[in-house]
Formats: sequence, C-alpha cells, structure tokens
Amino acid sequence: MPVASLDAIRAKVGSDLGGSAWIDVDQADIDAFADITHDHQFIHVDPVAAAQTPFGGTVAHGFLTLSLLSRMAADVMLVPDTTRLVVNYGFEKVRFIAPVRSGKRVRGHFTLAAMDEKQPGQWQFVHRVTVEIEGEDKPALQADWIGLIFT
Repeated sequence: MPVASLDAIRAKVGSDLGGSAWIDVDQADIDAFADITHDHQFIHVDPVAAAQTPFGGTVAHGFLTLSLLSRMAADVMLVPDTTRLVVNYGFEKVRFIAPVRSGKRVRGHFTLAAMDEKQPGQWQFVHRVTVEIEGEDKPALQADWIGLIFT
C-alpha cells in the first residue's frame, strides 16, 4: 500500500485516490472460490447450463468480487507512515450491480470518504469503492468499506 503522513492522508478526505491494476477473473478462479466456499451454484461452475441463463455463461460469485478488494486496495489505499496494524472493520453497504462474467477483468476505484481518530493511535477510514468491469458501463459492485489502522 502507498504510504503517507497522517496530515497528507487527511488532506485527501473527499478525494479520488485512483484505480487499482486490472485483475483477471477466469473460470479457474471462480471454481476455486466455489470449492472454498462450498457454493457450487450452476451459474458459477457449469458453463453449459449457465449459457442458458440471462448471463450467457458463468459469472463470478459476488463475494469473490468483493474479496478482491483487498488486492485492489494494495495499489491505491494510503496508509500512515506510522502504521503498526491494519484491520478490516466491515462495510456500511455493499451493492452487487452487474455480474462479472468469466474471463473479464475488474479493477477497484477508491475515494477516501472519511478519516476519524476513534482513540489515540486508532484511526477509522471509510473508502467508497466501485469495482469496474473492463468494457462495461455498469460496475460490478459499490461499497463503503471501513478499516481500522493502528499507529
């Protein structure tokens, strides 16, 4: 993750932090996620049956796309230069807007919405995240992601 001073990060509240690198979402990733989560619904793992749906083929699990945020954040989210620990605190909201078809690429686009010191050395960050699908108008998801950073 990019590193900056607390003051420099505070100055970015309300600002667009940019986009991550593109990530390929292929059928092997979708199948591996299905195995780990025990979610083998046909729209994810059966290309023949999924071809008969409105999606026209297999699609990634929404939670697979959501889980890629950690990788995307590594490219874009700023952390204080005094960071000792970063913890995922959760989400205010998550909306799965469009399916990610197997073989597509996605990337995260981040805005630092808020930064508050909850107690000395414990910072709560809120990032508004949009996961874009390459070549498509609608995003895969939008979320307000909360993290705690201990300095």
